[in-house]
Amino acid sequence: MKKNLAAVIVAAAMLAAPLAGAADSAAPVNDLQAMQKAVKADKRAYVASVLDLTPAEAKKFWPIYDAYQLDIDMANRKRSVALEGLIARDRPLSDLYAKQLANELIAADETEVRARRKMQNKLMRALPPKKAARYLQVESQIRAMQLYGIAEAFPLVR
Repeated sequence: MKKNLAAVIVAAAMLAAPLAGAADSAAPVNDLQAMQKAVKADKRAYVASVLDLTPAEAKKFWPIYDAYQLDIDMANRKRSVALEGLIARDRPLSDLYAKQLANELIAADETEVRARRKMQNKLMRALPPKKAARYLQVESQIRAMQLYGIAEAFPLVR
């Protein structure tokens, strides 16, 4: 039980940690482990290094990025609350609770998809299409990496 609780705390911290405030730009990284380290150190600096924005593009991009990160944080919180409830249970799951858990996790996914769609629409108007597509790809890789960490940490419902 303590191991699972520790996994919840680590996953929640990974998802909820504010990763803003650029230091100096790091070079673009292709290796997923190196990307994970760069994102943990400073996600904003990593994104900046990959996009190589002009000052005019940066002025349009960063407000969209910041708003998206706030929206994603809300989805992360929904997911964390649902998973913390799963781990905190010290008795077997009832069918009713399993349905509730599934609904809460789907709601978190839907919140994330709406946020991504909203961000993509704004991004396509703000940046050249190739840079917009590059950011969407980078953000998708980062999210996949974070979600994999959560999936790895939580046991399957029994």
